[in-house]
Amino acid sequence: MDDKLMLMIPGPTPVPEQVLLAMAKHPIGHRSGDFSKIMAEVTENLKWLHQTQNDVLSLTVSGTGAMEAAIINFLSPGDRVLVGNNGKFGERWVEVAKAYGLTVDIITAEWGQVLDPEQFRQVLEADTAKTIKAVIITHSETSTGVLNDLETINRHVKAHGEALIIVDTVTSLGAYNVPIDAWGLDVVASGSQKGYMVPPGLGFVAVGARAWEAYKTAKLPRFYLDLGKYRKDAAKNTTPFTPPVNMFFGLQVALHMMRAEGLDNIFARHQRLTQATRAAVKALGLPLFAPDQAASPAITSVMPDRVDAEQIRSVMKKRYDIILAGGQDHLKGKIFRIGHLGFVSDRDILTAIAALEATLQELGYEGFTPGSGVAAAAKVFANA
Repeated sequence: MDDKLMLMIPGPTPVPEQVLLAMAKHPIGHRSGDFSKIMAEVTENLKWLHQTQNDVLSLTVSGTGAMEAAIINFLSPGDRVLVGNNGKFGERWVEVAKAYGLTVDIITAEWGQVLDPEQFRQVLEADTAKTIKAVIITHSETSTGVLNDLETINRHVKAHGEALIIVDTVTSLGAYNVPIDAWGLDVVASGSQKGYMVPPGLGFVAVGARAWEAYKTAKLPRFYLDLGKYRKDAAKNTTPFTPPVNMFFGLQVALHMMRAEGLDNIFARHQRLTQATRAAVKALGLPLFAPDQAASPAITSVMPDRVDAEQIRSVMKKRYDIILAGGQDHLKGKIFRIGHLGFVSDRDILTAIAALEATLQELGYEGFTPGSGVAAAAKVFANA
């Protein structure tokens, strides 16, 4: 049936109808007073969402562009950085840092496992000469469904005294509590197509005072992604380059929706969806890829051992118009990922789990009692 597609991936995520309708309006001039009013409101609400009084800058990029900007604006060629790598995106930040000629030390963990904060502590404490200029972390590792312990790692960075912390919160901001000012996070990047409930096209970078001090002496090349330009223009409620005007129309509405729901309720909803999804998967006898204590609020990764992951995704798409994410790199064909990020409700999880049960039956999987997955999810919702 046409127009019944249901996205259950970590991005792009579902978009509310009122956001889509706002984006369908005729564009206005991006140098007009009317657009400046929208920029002012959006910036204020972005600061609310980020829990910061510092700058939150909007760029016409994806989450990767926001992270690249977060790296290149505050460092110089040859600077030593410490990068956490336990998945596809931690791996990507290693590649970006090396592409810009940084000296990269890497702390690794197996895909599906968390980064060990103790390893960060040891390396940072050993750096008595203070040569480490930044620590780069992926908070929610989308490729595996693991949530790294940002709060503890950040404490070790703060104890170091010199290094900045640069954080990829692309699939955690707007889904999990990331109190930027309370934790003293220096640079935080995210993207519109995730918890913001807006299509792809905008990236956001929150920048604190320590990072702006580093910006003054940073020498990596930058032009379009020069955050100093964005900061200067944001003070006048404008942008240095042409923004996607209609994206801002949608973002304005999405932020209204988020403020109406409230941060605590947003975080509680994502936690409830995560718990229900994981309970359902366990009830179906399917192994989870990431541990319970480090479950991402954005996505649940499943590694089926008696049925093919790609067959599951194929039937879910063809028969039920539900899109699940696959594995990446060496996990391709080995896992599937159920997204529960952004504009996702309890009903969506129940629908996806019911379809998953029917899919498993169609594929001849007999490792569960029909109805057990839905019942397990419903129990979580009933007790929430």
